[in-house]
Amino acid sequence: MTTQVRFGIISDPHITLPQTMWHHPQRFHLVEWSIPAFETALAHLLALGIEFLLLPGDLTQHGERENHQWLSDRLQQLPIPAYVIPGNHDVPTIEALANFSSFYRAFGYENSPHPLCYSTLIAAGIRLIGLNSNCFSPAGEQLGVLEPEQLAWLEQELVQHRSDLIWLMIHHNLVPHLPGQEDSALGRRYMLTNAHELLQLLESNGVKVAFTGHLHVQDVAYHDRYGVYDITTGSTVSFPHPYRLLTYEYEDDPKLGCLHIESFRIKSIPGCDNLQHFSREWMGDRSGGFLRKLLTHAPLHLSEAHSEQFLPHLRYLWADIADGDAKFEFPDFPGEVRSFLESFTDRPPGDNNCTLRL
Repeated sequence: MTTQVRFGIISDPHITLPQTMWHHPQRFHLVEWSIPAFETALAHLLALGIEFLLLPGDLTQHGERENHQWLSDRLQQLPIPAYVIPGNHDVPTIEALANFSSFYRAFGYENSPHPLCYSTLIAAGIRLIGLNSNCFSPAGEQLGVLEPEQLAWLEQELVQHRSDLIWLMIHHNLVPHLPGQEDSALGRRYMLTNAHELLQLLESNGVKVAFTGHLHVQDVAYHDRYGVYDITTGSTVSFPHPYRLLTYEYEDDPKLGCLHIESFRIKSIPGCDNLQHFSREWMGDRSGGFLRKLLTHAPLHLSEAHSEQFLPHLRYLWADIADGDAKFEFPDFPGEVRSFLESFTDRPPGDNNCTLRL
């Protein structure tokens, strides 16, 4: 007999009530539509019959109390369990980090002795471990690091529940989703600083799947050395406004199965009938600063003047990366620039719809 477990992922919803909205001329996220976008994705996933919902961080715009409270209240109304973790936007200060779980006690933290991580059965033989990847330097700088106490706790949990199939949920990426992400100042800030330490621990305990957010792209990445899939999901407030349906199938042993991934996009919401077109243009209008940094930083190190000649041809580069399953060809670009930009072409298994055999 085949057992199926169906669940949804809505990542980086950046919930923003109107009275809390942050206005800036170069604001990248369409947070004014965060709530209708969230409701649209939620309604569809519930109609598809999901058994639980995962939200891998950046639940709110900037950690505002009102926005945390709105989301907590909304999740309380669901007919299914929901599980959350903090993203960097949710805990912009040490105080906010300390208070995070008080809003979400019922969404993973209820029986956890640790204030910022949890371990819970989400289906028969399947365990979710939610981690906090946010901490602060002595100077108050926000960092993406898994602290030693949490790593020690995680190791105990992995050993204690070795018979379970274990999935991880953490905001920062464990596996690079972009070429050279670990070596680039632009990409490195989206990764867990001590990712390799965590990956070693996962490998030694047979953990093969982590669900992440933060980067706002659709991507499934695999680390050949550690045998871990990092499934990151784009944000519902930025193009392409995606969310995912996942179905895990197995026969006798929950640890031996297939994870089927299907992705959807929010196409319209009240006030915007063609959200996909509007949002792609919005991102194109605001991606110039990112593109300049991409061209002038390592590995290309182009001059500002040199980089300008390429920008008109790259208006939709970040939107296409975020969309997943992108293929890039720049036959008229010089060799080094062409090679670097074409390296963003996605590789198997696929970013939006694929099957992972675990």
